[in-house]
Amino acid sequence: MIDKSVLPEHWEVRKLGEICKTVTGNTPPRNNIDNYGTAIPFVKPPQVQDKPISDAPENLSEKGTQVARVLPIGSVLVTCIGNLGRTAINKIPVAFNQQINALIPSKVLEGKFLFYQAQSPNFKNQLEKLSAATTVAIVNKGKFETINIVLPTLPEQRGIVAKLEELFSDLDKGKEQLETARQQLKVYRQAVLKWAFEGRFTNPEVKEGELPEGWKWVKIGNISPKVTVGFVGSMKDQYIDQGIPFLRGQNVKANRYDPNGLKYVSDKFHIQLSKSKISTGDILVVRSGNVGTSCVVPESLPDANCSDLVIVKKPTNTNSYYISYYLNSVVQSRIIAQKVGVALGHFNTKTVERFEIPVPDLEEQIQIVQEIESRLSVCDKVEETINQSLQQADMLRQSILKEAFEGKLIKISKTVVEMA
Repeated sequence: MIDKSVLPEHWEVRKLGEICKTVTGNTPPRNNIDNYGTAIPFVKPPQVQDKPISDAPENLSEKGTQVARVLPIGSVLVTCIGNLGRTAINKIPVAFNQQINALIPSKVLEGKFLFYQAQSPNFKNQLEKLSAATTVAIVNKGKFETINIVLPTLPEQRGIVAKLEELFSDLDKGKEQLETARQQLKVYRQAVLKWAFEGRFTNPEVKEGELPEGWKWVKIGNISPKVTVGFVGSMKDQYIDQGIPFLRGQNVKANRYDPNGLKYVSDKFHIQLSKSKISTGDILVVRSGNVGTSCVVPESLPDANCSDLVIVKKPTNTNSYYISYYLNSVVQSRIIAQKVGVALGHFNTKTVERFEIPVPDLEEQIQIVQEIESRLSVCDKVEETINQSLQQADMLRQSILKEAFEGKLIKISKTVVEMA
């Protein structure tokens, strides 16, 4: 509910259904290909991203528009199934599917004012409460129309929109710069790994395209005592609250073990799964999904087990972290380029055994790992700062929206209010 005590006295609180025409989208029959063409965009939830919208990946034909629900310019779209509360305002006529409810503003309500209010904390909170009793978040048209919004005068609405767009313009520029910096960090990380395995950190004079003196190409199968695979089978009823850690693909991130979502199995089940046992220093490689991503089993997991992952047992005379960093630097790009003889969806033990790595002596490997980690740790700290700044920007946006729809963002003269 909206707290009327915080609002200017002359502001009204009205239900959407009282001052807007609400429409739920639909999908023209797909078994008739003549419904789809190039006439107008057909909007679905992925295109609704709290921004104005003027196109979509899919379009309807003129025939399709006859059975679709087409919105006039300046309508507000709100996702109401699944990921609730994302908004858009259309700059051209669009059709939309049944996962979206749309609002066609009236003569007492500016479209952009409604668009921004639909992004405000109060609006979103009401939307979430209306969906709370359902397994899948869903708010139908009837419930949607009961949402309360504030209704100031039209001059105030326009003034609020102007101020919001002024503030958000500066905020969006700042976020764009932060996103650019984050992308630059990604490029720098890739460059660090490239330089490392070209030998540039330890051999400044190395020539382009050549291995440094003393380096050689070695197959993983020749330096690991065993390359095997984790447990492949049903885990129904095998997980317990505490026990032997059981790693899955989601626990393997590039160059690091991620304990989030870690599962556990019993000692008995662990003993039965001798093939998939893992221990400190082993290298785990994701073999389906995010193919080729690898990490080293840390010291905190001296005895564990794992699901359908490639397990490179701790290599001899080769640093495990050196291998893992190399795999993460090249494997996925080579798979995508189809240079390792494996389908993108599946990475097997034979592929890993045959995979070649440029290897210097152990002392130089350790030095290279230290050089990599020194640089990447700086990247991690910078990225953490960037992420915090982006979160603060999002929080500031919500704070601005809250102030705007409590009447605290702008002041308007009594004369203008009376004239309206």
